[in-house]
Amino acid sequence: MCICQEIIDEANPPPVPPVRVLDARTRGLLEAPIVPLLLRLAWPNILVMLAQSSTGLIEMWFVAKLGTDALTGMALVMPVLILMQNMSLGAIGGGISSAVARALGAGRRDDADRHVLHALVINVTLGAVFAVIGIAVGPMLYRVLGGSGASLDAALVYSTMVFIGMIPLWVFNGLTSVIRGTGNMLVPGMVTCIGAVLLLPLSPALIFGWGPFPPFGVAGGGAALIVYYLAGSLVLGWYVISGRNLARLRPGRVRWAPIQEILRVGAVGAVNTVQINVTIGATMALVAAHAGPTAVAGFGTGTRLEYLLPPLAFGIGAPLVALVGANIGAGQNARALRIAFIGSGIAFLLTELVGLSAAIWPAAWLGLFGHDPELVAVGSTYLRIVGPCFGFFGIGIALYFSSQGAGRLAWPLIAGLLRITIAIGGGALVLQLTGSIAALLAVYALGMVTYGVVIAAAVGSGRWFRA
Repeated sequence: MCICQEIIDEANPPPVPPVRVLDARTRGLLEAPIVPLLLRLAWPNILVMLAQSSTGLIEMWFVAKLGTDALTGMALVMPVLILMQNMSLGAIGGGISSAVARALGAGRRDDADRHVLHALVINVTLGAVFAVIGIAVGPMLYRVLGGSGASLDAALVYSTMVFIGMIPLWVFNGLTSVIRGTGNMLVPGMVTCIGAVLLLPLSPALIFGWGPFPPFGVAGGGAALIVYYLAGSLVLGWYVISGRNLARLRPGRVRWAPIQEILRVGAVGAVNTVQINVTIGATMALVAAHAGPTAVAGFGTGTRLEYLLPPLAFGIGAPLVALVGANIGAGQNARALRIAFIGSGIAFLLTELVGLSAAIWPAAWLGLFGHDPELVAVGSTYLRIVGPCFGFFGIGIALYFSSQGAGRLAWPLIAGLLRITIAIGGGALVLQLTGSIAALLAVYALGMVTYGVVIAAAVGSGRWFRA
């Protein structure tokens, strides 16, 4: 009986699992020591995100020279502009990077190539849709946020220019996400940093009318951004089309399956991004209703530093998407979890350092944008109360990006809903009962802490790996 079984086994050998063909970069994501690998990938990306965030700060600094009304108008548009940046780069962009990384980690190079075409289709479509929506809905939105008179006029002018440039913004961030999904953080970093350097003279030239340019005022800042994103898209597009990127752009039919794989992560990530911006925008509306436009400028100037936290955490987060996605694609779940928590620890240290520094020296930040006493008072209150909680937000953002790599975003979504409920619902109640902006900001800070703690607890409990 045993001899017969041996003959049968020899005649019918078990199927041999397919051999994964991995390039050197992908193999490094799966095998290299975690901390040196993460730091090596993160440092150029942190530099990139600081450079990209500085584009908004550059404009804000120059626009502040036009007066408080122009600064207030720009502050009204900032939540919308940063929503578009974060949605295209951190949400849909995270879905793109995650899909590319998981395909490469599993040795599916053809699938990674297909994601490039579908990423561009998605981002061009969404850029066009949001351009139309932004121009149509902007006037009503900025009034709700507290805009009126000259500040509302400035907001509408700046907003129109920003939304004219929506397609270049989305294409730029889509191409950046494709390249980052391969583990290459250096090329997007170089393009972004060089673009930020070129924006330094271009933005004031268009705002104030230097050299051959007439003075466009606040509209000049938006025009400078359009030039920035157009030029960057051309350079990154050439890099991907030329075949230098691991995931290459190839002609082919547009299919639903690759779109679905990107949106399965990216669409949920977009909801999380909306939650963050709705929290800030709705709190700004509460401040406006209670204290008026100058207080809005103070709150907006303070939250402009908060808006730097997702990009700073994204400096760690983009490598986390690629690393976690590649390792889960290769079946290395324990390593993926270790990567996530090491990355979130680094993000905590970076963002908490920013928050504590701002809380100790608020005037160093606020003085860059204005010296109106009410602006400085509200902004200082925000930084002293909310700044020490920035580290928890950093943890939440880093684990959100890790969850994108894992393709599991339910708990970041739940944490975002809890933050909105606490910050807006609790904040409105406290403001009604006490009339205190400080009490409103304390509740806002509590929502930030809740966001980080809930995501960390869920990921640590192994929620990624449960059906």
